[in-house]
Amino acid sequence: MTIDTDPKKIEEVLTRGVETIYPTKEELEKTLMSGKKLQIYNGIDPTGKLHIGHSVVLLKLRYLQDLGHEIIVLIGGFTATIGDPTDKKATRQPLTIEQVEKNTADYKEIIGKILDLSKPNVRFVNNKEWMDKLTPKDMLDLASQFTVSRLLERDMFQERIKTGKEIHVHEFLYPVFQAYDSVAMDVDMEIGGNDQVFNMLAGRTLLKRMKDKEKFVLATKLLTDSSGTKMGKTEGNAVNLDDPAQEMYGKVMSWPDEFITISFEILTQVPMSKVEEVKTDLLDGKNPKLLKSELAKEIVKMYHGAEAAEKAEEYFVNTFQKKEIPDDLEEIKVVSGVKLVDVLSEQGIVKSKSDFRRLVDEGAIGWMEGEKISDPNFVIEQGGVLKVGKKRFVKIIF
Repeated sequence: MTIDTDPKKIEEVLTRGVETIYPTKEELEKTLMSGKKLQIYNGIDPTGKLHIGHSVVLLKLRYLQDLGHEIIVLIGGFTATIGDPTDKKATRQPLTIEQVEKNTADYKEIIGKILDLSKPNVRFVNNKEWMDKLTPKDMLDLASQFTVSRLLERDMFQERIKTGKEIHVHEFLYPVFQAYDSVAMDVDMEIGGNDQVFNMLAGRTLLKRMKDKEKFVLATKLLTDSSGTKMGKTEGNAVNLDDPAQEMYGKVMSWPDEFITISFEILTQVPMSKVEEVKTDLLDGKNPKLLKSELAKEIVKMYHGAEAAEKAEEYFVNTFQKKEIPDDLEEIKVVSGVKLVDVLSEQGIVKSKSDFRRLVDEGAIGWMEGEKISDPNFVIEQGGVLKVGKKRFVKIIF
């Protein structure tokens, strides 16, 4: 395949959803612009279902696949039986080979919804192929490439030491085995979440020492909540990539508003101009629920198609949004051009005009099927159902 060196496409690859690049962004940009075909991989330990966090890296792989580079999806059939200790304050429960095989049963089908498996520049491999062939001497040789002090630098190990928790030898050696993947495949680049930087740099070190070859490392941003906790299966707040359309849509709608902009950037394929538009809309006071609905539809469309996304939205509105509106809805007849603050205060819907302004500042007044009211001097020019606070609903009619 011909390598695409379009500067605009390469710039998006190097910036969209990217946390950091090793050795530098400039070095990787130079290589991508040269037209050289790169072997680029991401490793997935099959410890459970593929979730929305995996899609961040898979989308980055898709961009690079479209540029013509060779993409390798590495299934960690061996490393999954050890368990990556990243971010884990306690030892993972080891998986059996049977559990690993069960978890990987539908991986290729799901990943094929992001990567184009009809093209020849993508392949799947399993690190059991080379790990099972390593002798005890081979393993000692690999371990000798690293120092104890370097491996102990990992944040989670330091945390365990402080709290008196144990560090088992098998998890201590996990980054050594993951590093060997880069050597066995002789890759040019690895992509992973920014929680995988330590492991990916270990591979960069080992490849340099054993083959005198440089490896690029690109770390993507993660979808995290306000406390810094990443979305994932361990935390119990993940959207699984095989979730039914309605369930997937509903889960996205339950996310906090702070997720909206970053999710458009790292979880969808919309143009970056759309991401900037979403950011501006939020700053201008547009109802976050409307933007979140757009986000949910984009995500569902990727895995279930446009028709399923439309039906998921319809189901959500009919089941949840409309259900919260009481049957005995209070109606207020108004004349076009009157101020909303005057109407709601006169009707006793709000306690006072200052109470109205407070609710507006808090984003607590808005149309059920439209934007929130951000102007305290808002003039009514349309009818509709208005939500005031958490539980009060009124229908404005002319």
